[in-house]
Amino acid sequence: MTQPSNPNKGIKGHHLLLRLVLCSLILLAGLGGLFALAALKKPPAEISEAERPLKVTVRRVRPQSIPIVISGYGQVKALNTVQISAEVAGRVVAVHPRLESGEVIKAGDILFGIDPRTYAAALAQGEAEAAQWRSVVKRLEQQSATDQRRLITLERSRDLARAEFDRVADLIRRHNIGTQSGVDRAEQAFNAATDQADQLAQAVTLYPTRIKEATSSLAGAKARLREARVNVERCQVKAPFTGRLTLTAVEQGQYVTPGTPLVAMADDTLLEIQVSLESHEVRRWMRFSPGGSTGNWFGQPEPVACRIRWTEDTQGYNWSGQLHRVVAFDQKSRTVMVAVRLSAEQTDHGSGSLPLVEGMFCLVEIPGKTLHGAMQVPRKAVSFNNTVYLAVDQRLKTVDVEVAKIDGDVAYITGGLSNGDLVITTRLVDPLENTLLEPLPESDSRSIKQGKTS
Repeated sequence: MTQPSNPNKGIKGHHLLLRLVLCSLILLAGLGGLFALAALKKPPAEISEAERPLKVTVRRVRPQSIPIVISGYGQVKALNTVQISAEVAGRVVAVHPRLESGEVIKAGDILFGIDPRTYAAALAQGEAEAAQWRSVVKRLEQQSATDQRRLITLERSRDLARAEFDRVADLIRRHNIGTQSGVDRAEQAFNAATDQADQLAQAVTLYPTRIKEATSSLAGAKARLREARVNVERCQVKAPFTGRLTLTAVEQGQYVTPGTPLVAMADDTLLEIQVSLESHEVRRWMRFSPGGSTGNWFGQPEPVACRIRWTEDTQGYNWSGQLHRVVAFDQKSRTVMVAVRLSAEQTDHGSGSLPLVEGMFCLVEIPGKTLHGAMQVPRKAVSFNNTVYLAVDQRLKTVDVEVAKIDGDVAYITGGLSNGDLVITTRLVDPLENTLLEPLPESDSRSIKQGKTS
C-alpha cells in the first residue's frame, strides 16, 4: 500500500526557500549601498609641508694664543715640623703654662724642665776632675823645667868630678904624688855625680810622655765636663723656633726617658702643598728652566706664581704660592708630584679673613706654556669621539677635530677648524647630517630647548 504524502513537509520547504531569497536580497542591497557611498567619497587634497629648521646656538671661533693652566689638588702642610723628646732621663719638675695643642710658643721658651740635681752633681765632679788634671799638667811642666836646670848643674858637677879623678890618677901614675885612697875617693865622687846626672837625664826625657799622658787625661776630663754641662742644659727643653704645638704628651711629675716624643711643633711661617698632576700634562705644558736637568731626573721648574683656592671656600678667597720643585713620579697612577710653597705673608689676607692653614685641601692652578693658534669652544660641543657640529650655509656638518687640551668646561682645538667657523654649541644627540639649521648667537640659548633630533 502506498502511504499518503505529508502536506506539512512541502510547506516547510517553501518557507526555507523564501528566507534564503530574502537574506540574499538584503546582502545585495547592503553591498549596493556601500559601493554607492564609496563612489560619493572624494580623496583628500595633498598638502606639501616645508622643511622646518632646527634652532641651534653657534659660536664663531677665532685662533688665539691661550696660556695653559695645569691644575691639581693637594693638602697644605707646614714645611718645618719637629718632634721633641727628652735627651736625658729624669722626672719632669716644670711645664710651660700654655703647653696645649694649638698654642703658639716663641722660640727659646722652656717647654718643660727635668730635675737637674743628678746632672748638676756630675757637673761638679767633672769640674773637680778637670781642675785636678790641670794641676797635674802644670806641676809636671814646672817640674820638667826645674829638672832640666838641675840636669845642667849635675852634668857640670859630673864633668868636674871626672876632671878631678883624671888629675889625681895622673899625679899618682906619673909622679907618684898622692895616695891610692885619694884616687878611689875621686873615682867614687865621679861615679856618684855621673849616676845622679844619668838618673835626672832619664827623668827629664820621660817628662814629655808624662805631660802628654796627663794632657790626655785632662782632655778626657774636659770632655766629661762638657757632657755634664750639656746634660744640665738638656734638663731644660726649649722651643727650637716659634711655632704651633701639634702634640703635647708630658705632664709635671712624669718620669721621661730619651727618645720618646713628648712635644711636636710646626712652623706655620712656611707652608707647602704637594700637588698631584697628570704626567702627560706635566710633560706637555709645564715650564722648566733651561739647563736645569740633573742626571735622569726632572729639570728645575720655573718658579711661577700659582693660584691656590681652598676647596671648601665659599667667599672666593684665593692665595698665591710659588712652584718649587718636582717631588716624585708615580708609575702606577702616572702622576707627577710637585711642591708649591707659600710664606706667611702670602697666606694671610688680613684681619677678619680666613688664613690658609695646615690641613686644608686646595685646588692649585699652575701657569704653563702658551698654546698658539687654538680655537676655544665649550666642552659640550665636542663629542666623545672628537667631532664637532658646524653650521655651514645653514646646514649641519660634522667634522673631526684635534683636541689639544680640555680645561673644565672649555676645550681647546688645534686641528679641524678654520678661522670664522660657526661651531654649534647646543647639545645635540644623533643629528642628521645636512639638517636645515636656524643659527642663533649663544646669548639666545635660553630660548632653545635641548632635545633629541633625528
